[in-house]
Amino acid sequence: MGRINPRPMKSEVVTKNWSVIHFLTVIVSLLPLAIAAQQIDRTVLPVPEPQLPTITELDARNVKAPPRFEVKAPKGAPNVVVVLLDDIGFGQSSTFGGPCKMPTLDKLAATGLRYNDFHTTALCSPTRTALLTGRNHHVNNAGAIMELATGFPGNTGIRPQSVSPLAEILRLNGYSTAAFGKYHETPPWEVSVSGPLDRWPTHSGFDKFYGFIGGETNQWAPAIFDGTNRVEPPHDPNYHFTVDMTNQAIAWMQAQHSLTPDKPFFVYFATGALHAPHHVPKDYIDRYKGKFDQGWDALRDQTFAKQKQMGVIPANTELTKRPKEIPSWDSQTPDQKKLEARQMETFAGFAEHTDEQVGRLVDALQEMDVRATTEPAQKVDRKAPITR
Repeated sequence: MGRINPRPMKSEVVTKNWSVIHFLTVIVSLLPLAIAAQQIDRTVLPVPEPQLPTITELDARNVKAPPRFEVKAPKGAPNVVVVLLDDIGFGQSSTFGGPCKMPTLDKLAATGLRYNDFHTTALCSPTRTALLTGRNHHVNNAGAIMELATGFPGNTGIRPQSVSPLAEILRLNGYSTAAFGKYHETPPWEVSVSGPLDRWPTHSGFDKFYGFIGGETNQWAPAIFDGTNRVEPPHDPNYHFTVDMTNQAIAWMQAQHSLTPDKPFFVYFATGALHAPHHVPKDYIDRYKGKFDQGWDALRDQTFAKQKQMGVIPANTELTKRPKEIPSWDSQTPDQKKLEARQMETFAGFAEHTDEQVGRLVDALQEMDVRATTEPAQKVDRKAPITR
């Protein structure tokens, strides 16, 4: 996560547990650094306005106006960019020994850290709400995805008022905040103009939201909201949502930095990829033609060996047996193999396409000359690794 004086670090694998709450604490712990200097008590939010002495002078010409009260982020507070990829596993990206080429993720890992024991809750909504609040998913009433909410405690889908989202904490401490892409933290019965809007992104600490509210969307014709307003995507035959959300994120960051260069920003960039539907331009799929003809059993062995070679997993790690619920590759018919290899090619192409868009986001930060004060963290919402 963010730090005030970032410096390149030797790429390494950290094997100790790194829970979501620790992940968020790194950001939040930066905020009190300048309390003494700014004379602002940040232990209670919103920060209360100071009590000014009563002015008894009736003639405004004889009185000097007190300074306008404004909560600013501590000096040196970093920009924070969290990139969240959906449904990509521990052994799929090239960064962790997998077959999907993801050079942007490789580059971030090479100058940062790779965590191989990062805990998620193995579902979309619970992991996302835990990440964005630093609280256990049951505390957030997100025991499952929003569509499976019930009346049972810990699973109602209603984030309690006692839980403050990270974006709101940062916003009340002087940050600009924005979310782009997939959200999936709003109960489906609240996704309408009738609301309530309490659990929409723009009522959860984000000044800006551009993306989709549910668990998945058509990447060619997505159900997009700008704030709480439904918008129609461009009628462009080359349109793709990941490209669109990246354009939106870059435009927002550039405008924010141009207008308020001294104000840090928090960007939550959560792609629909690699959740279904796997929509990606054909040329990306064709890059992997024939790469998975050996089948998933051989690929699993290859990835496992590569992870040992890279140090992602200990050298004495033993590969678990294939679950009996998953058939062996050799048991598949020729037609099944042809279909399933094509599905793997599509998934890998989708991953590479997504990584390119993340690369555009990182390049934009560099062009804005804020990369040195920005710490991107990339993770996924399943049992999978994180890079910092």
